[in-house]
Amino acid sequence: MEISSPKDSSVASSPFPSPNVSALLKIKIISWSQETGLPVSMRVRVGERTFSLHEHPLFSKSGYIQKRLTESNELELPPGFPGGPETFEMIALFIYGSTTLIDPFNVAALRCAAEFLEMTEEYCIGNLCERFDLYLNRVVLQSWDDTLIVLQKCQMLIPWSEELLIVSRCIESLAFMACMEILDPERRRDQPVVTLEALAGEAWSCETLKAIAIKDLWIKDLIALPFGFFKRIIGSLRRQGMKEKYVSPIIVFYASKWVLSKKTRQFWENLGEKIGDINTNNKVSVILQGVLDLLPIGEKGSRAIPVGFYFALLSRSLEFGLRSDSRVKLQDQIASMLHFAQVEDFLLPAVGTESVSSSKELAIMKSIFSTYASFNMDTNPTPSASNSIVAELWDTYLAQTASDPEMEPNRFMELVELLPISCRQSHDQLYRAMNSFLQAHRDITQEEKGSVCKYLNCQKLSQEACIEAVQNELMPLRLIVQALFVQQLNTHQAFKECSESFRFTGQFSGSLSSSRCPNSRSLNLGESPYTDGAKPESKPLSFLLQNDLAMEKSYKSTSSRLQSLEQELMSLKKSLQWHNMSKKTDSNPNKSQSMKPYGLESRSLSKRRNPLGQVTSCMGSVNFASQRKYASRLIKIFRRFSLFGIRKSKRKQGTNGLWAKTI
Repeated sequence: MEISSPKDSSVASSPFPSPNVSALLKIKIISWSQETGLPVSMRVRVGERTFSLHEHPLFSKSGYIQKRLTESNELELPPGFPGGPETFEMIALFIYGSTTLIDPFNVAALRCAAEFLEMTEEYCIGNLCERFDLYLNRVVLQSWDDTLIVLQKCQMLIPWSEELLIVSRCIESLAFMACMEILDPERRRDQPVVTLEALAGEAWSCETLKAIAIKDLWIKDLIALPFGFFKRIIGSLRRQGMKEKYVSPIIVFYASKWVLSKKTRQFWENLGEKIGDINTNNKVSVILQGVLDLLPIGEKGSRAIPVGFYFALLSRSLEFGLRSDSRVKLQDQIASMLHFAQVEDFLLPAVGTESVSSSKELAIMKSIFSTYASFNMDTNPTPSASNSIVAELWDTYLAQTASDPEMEPNRFMELVELLPISCRQSHDQLYRAMNSFLQAHRDITQEEKGSVCKYLNCQKLSQEACIEAVQNELMPLRLIVQALFVQQLNTHQAFKECSESFRFTGQFSGSLSSSRCPNSRSLNLGESPYTDGAKPESKPLSFLLQNDLAMEKSYKSTSSRLQSLEQELMSLKKSLQWHNMSKKTDSNPNKSQSMKPYGLESRSLSKRRNPLGQVTSCMGSVNFASQRKYASRLIKIFRRFSLFGIRKSKRKQGTNGLWAKTI
């Protein structure tokens, strides 16, 4: 009898202490020969090993051997024999009456081999098939660890383990015990059940998810199974009534380990496969597709799974590939949950991408936001909390991608117009996006600048953004003037509310609305700054003076800008006066001809005096009469604004002196 070391065997990997099976079988064969006086009479070949055995014990228990040893005393088992020569060796030992212990590491292989050899009750009462079934049902399937071991060993025994329902019984048993783990009241008091609610408001992270998954060992065991078995366990969990908020985290943990984790490729490499191998990519692609089929779609998915996980799967699908229908379904699911997302979850072009505007990541993000707009903003264009959040997310994303030098103004405006402007309650992020675009495209014309910034509303800017826009030389002049008006109105409103608080209270107390909120509702002179029945909030004079100093600092920051604009408008007014003089000389052709070049020269000189070089291009589309009126009005406003600041500073000095005398 040839003896060889076992290799890749289901039986040989058992950690339980066991005697040398080959030596025991040799002793049993010798003992049988001595007791019966019969020598070995048949030879059975399994793989590379040959066993010399007696016919009678094999004939009495195996129907397979009875049918094939009628003509010859030699038998060769096919290559597909379950468990190989090591399993047959243990079967022969049982046939000779040994009581070698069965364990979870070998019972699946022994049961499949006994079925192959037809060792049923038809040939012998208490045959091996019945004995192994009893061990599976009464011992293995009652223990979580033993069931997992048997299920893992069944991978090498397919299709026999499937036909004998060993896999199905193990899966149903694991699902039942997992449900009991959730429903166990004592365990729920000691430790809460793992869900994904903690990740709802955070950016997606595999490391954070891993820390959550290890809290429950039974989840850690399930996500270690092959995907075929894992998929069937998830189906069994849902059939047995486990709630989706407990099932979905298991799927997320599995995908994080086998699809999203950076250690996935290292795992395949440890199995002897090279990184980037087609087989490796196919395996990951199959798992990714299977995970998407398992995930709940619609409202159930939005309540149980964070949107960052769907973005991570979408990003991974660009690398490994995915069916077009599955990708569309994934994008639709993300669009329905977009108001829960964060900018950190969005797809950004890889570092080194030549053109961001033509990247597939930007195209996918545009498709997702377009889907959201078609289902939410087009049907309900009125501003809402969710629409405002999504619009701000889109503007923030544009601020990160608008710095691409190859992005054309028309392309940028197409991205800005993807969401309705009316849904944007704040234009701060929109200003950031436009500023990033202008910084990357300093050579565009004034007309293109005006078209890029035409949707920016200074009344929806915060005070910080409004001050920055005033001092930003990249912005068109029309936008700067609008920002100056808004800033002046906010300052005037703050002073008015401050004086109203003194008038209504008669003491140094009152509420001063923040000048950081340009959209705050203004108070009429006849209205009280307090709501009916509300107790006024007392604030000392020092608080009001501090706010006053902050407003004066804002005033000083824009004073230089006002002076430069006033100089530009004065030069524009002079050019208009020369134009009026040229009109009076229209009756004399010689004078008109002599005055025309001089007027044009003065206009060009005034344009060269302009430090920004923007006023003529901005006002060029307006006729001269409207320009004259517009310039006069602006000069009056700027003078009033300057006088208003001087009176404010004088009033402040008088207030400080009165306060010092009082002290």
